[in-house]
Amino acid sequence: MKVIPLKPVAATAAAATAVPADATGADAPHVWRWSRLFTAPHRLGFAAGALIMGSSALWWAIALAARAASINMTWAVPPAIAHSVLMCFGFMPLFFLGFLFTAAPKWLGQPAVDPGTLVRPITLTVVGWLIYVPSVHIHAWGAAACVALVAVSWCGTTLRFVRLVRSSRAPDRVHAKLVMIACAVGALAMWGVVIGLASSQYTMIRICVMVGLWGFVAMVYVSVAHRMIPFFTANVVPMLNTWRPMWLLGVFVGALLLELVFAVLELVVWPLPAGLRVVQVVLEVPMSLGLLALAVKWGLMQSLRVRLLAMLHVGFVWLGVTMTLQATSHVFMLFSDGGMSLGLAPTHALTMGFMGATLMAMATRVSAGHSGRSLVADDFVWALFWVQQAATVLRLVAAVWVDMAMPLTVIAATLWAASSVIWAVRYGLWYGRPRFDGRPD
Repeated sequence: MKVIPLKPVAATAAAATAVPADATGADAPHVWRWSRLFTAPHRLGFAAGALIMGSSALWWAIALAARAASINMTWAVPPAIAHSVLMCFGFMPLFFLGFLFTAAPKWLGQPAVDPGTLVRPITLTVVGWLIYVPSVHIHAWGAAACVALVAVSWCGTTLRFVRLVRSSRAPDRVHAKLVMIACAVGALAMWGVVIGLASSQYTMIRICVMVGLWGFVAMVYVSVAHRMIPFFTANVVPMLNTWRPMWLLGVFVGALLLELVFAVLELVVWPLPAGLRVVQVVLEVPMSLGLLALAVKWGLMQSLRVRLLAMLHVGFVWLGVTMTLQATSHVFMLFSDGGMSLGLAPTHALTMGFMGATLMAMATRVSAGHSGRSLVADDFVWALFWVQQAATVLRLVAAVWVDMAMPLTVIAATLWAASSVIWAVRYGLWYGRPRFDGRPD
């Protein structure tokens, strides 16, 4: 991906979206065309991801509000299962696809990917998830068929990425190879979900979601974070070195694999033996402290002067917070024989905090840079980011404040849906328009 140095400049929504005075005719920036989505991988992948992100967030907010209002909704799949599958495998792989097939060819010294080759898998994925939502209310087999459609599409794009990596002779392919393995793990997890939905094996589905969450989605995130966060930061804060030794990436991978193993164990062995719980806590405490220290070393405080960079660093801080909450929750479990914990707080710190904030930061950056706009977070997206952060904090509070769990969860879901839908609409309009600076994609 072409790196355009970030510069701390004052920006407003008007400045970021103003139309040049000489922009006229059919290709003026205000003209939105479907055909524009097929001119670059990021346009197509991000537009599809934004659609699924916004629609899934809106669906879940409505479902929670209905439950709070005692309005009966029919479910063919348990709500928590339906929600976890969609949020894990729904929109994030589509954003991955748009980013990877834009950036990876440059990482690997390969020709640019023809966006036309991605139209079929992305279309099938979008159709699969859009039909999945009503299916979970009608029949589990219908939901299984939808996930199968998505799994077939993801297998195809994963194989394409494998060929891209294997044909490369670039000296540094570590990050791309790790992403490749993670994508393959994601494909296996999707097929496991298909089998689980078709056979009503809900524990199997939960295991597959944990595999997808820690072994696929989070693995892609830390691979990209290790490669890109220090690089982006060094472009803005020159006094900071691009410090990202490969052993650090190994620590990231080890931490995620540890969480994956224990997450699966907790689903099949309950309560977890005290000895294993002690091992878990002993490993999680230093990892949590190390991740928080790394956030500071990578320039957290210096990044706060530049909004777009700050968004990315705040996202990484959430990974450290996730591990801290994991360790704290497991200490409670250790001394209460599994009776006390922080509930779903660590999981939502990972998904809404780390993944949500990082996604908004990265997708906003790529969308601005590849549309010929300034690499800034204007007032509009900055406000959306903090709405998203408020939703995350409220969801964590809801996980531990039992008496207020329902209203706080509904408020959190509503704020999350609002930020997701508004972001999707705003940047979705960009993807169907020509570049702001008049250059080709």
